[in-house]
Amino acid sequence: MNVLHNMTLAALNRVVRGGVLSPALERRLCGRYIGELGITVSSVENPVESLSGGNQQKVMLAKWLATEPRVLLLDEPTRGIDVGAKHEIYLLLSKLARRGMAIVMTSSELPELLALCDRIMVMREGEISAVFGRDEATQEKILDAAAPLA
Repeated sequence: MNVLHNMTLAALNRVVRGGVLSPALERRLCGRYIGELGITVSSVENPVESLSGGNQQKVMLAKWLATEPRVLLLDEPTRGIDVGAKHEIYLLLSKLARRGMAIVMTSSELPELLALCDRIMVMREGEISAVFGRDEATQEKILDAAAPLA
């Protein structure tokens, strides 16, 4: 789908009035998130697949942010995107957390977890093996907690 429809699909209740889709509300909502997330797109009519990986990730974030969630669940939010786009997403997630949004994420990138998380829960063989606060978490402790039991 195009950027416009992709971004507003999950939040139709915000762009439908009297049972009818309002193109004006849809464009306004899309424009808001393009600005807030710094999405680079020449036209909202372009297919999402025509965007860079970082902009595709931002469109997906915008889709769910448009629903105004209190909790945001993310799985590998920066996988496959360049360093600049990662930095932008890190800034966005930090801003959302400061505003009071709860963010639960999984990531295989330890530096990402250490930079963004207030608490890190480590799983080993399908069970929680450790929980670390921001001040006590290190790559070594996380790797030790994740290593298979001998």
